[in-house]
Amino acid sequence: MHLAYPAVLAVLLFCTGLYGVLARRNAILVLMSVELMLNAVNLNLVAFDVWLRDTLHTGQALTLFTITIAAAEIGIGLAIVLLVHRNRGIADVDKLRDLADPPSAGQDPMDNSMAAPTDNDADQARRVRRQTA
Repeated sequence: MHLAYPAVLAVLLFCTGLYGVLARRNAILVLMSVELMLNAVNLNLVAFDVWLRDTLHTGQALTLFTITIAAAEIGIGLAIVLLVHRNRGIADVDKLRDLADPPSAGQDPMDNSMAAPTDNDADQARRVRRQTA
């Protein structure tokens, strides 16, 4: 077996997965693209294992570890995506960059009352503490 055939297929799979990670906005599709990239790595590991005629079958053993890690990654990733979709109602990666909760129904989205304190807020808090002491 020529090494070029599985290597070219692995490159095509990896490039397709990379495009999916960079271009997609849906978190489920990003996870699927990561799985595609991991499968391209698995294909390379097995192809080089067969090509080198390794007696220990190191490539196949590493492939089993990669499959295990990929299964754990997809399980945890899907759990996180489902939890975020349940709480926020979206699975768009671009809109999930901040960790703050979305504003409630009656709250103004431009209200910064829950924002991190600035230097002016800290100075004002010090003045209040001095006045009450």
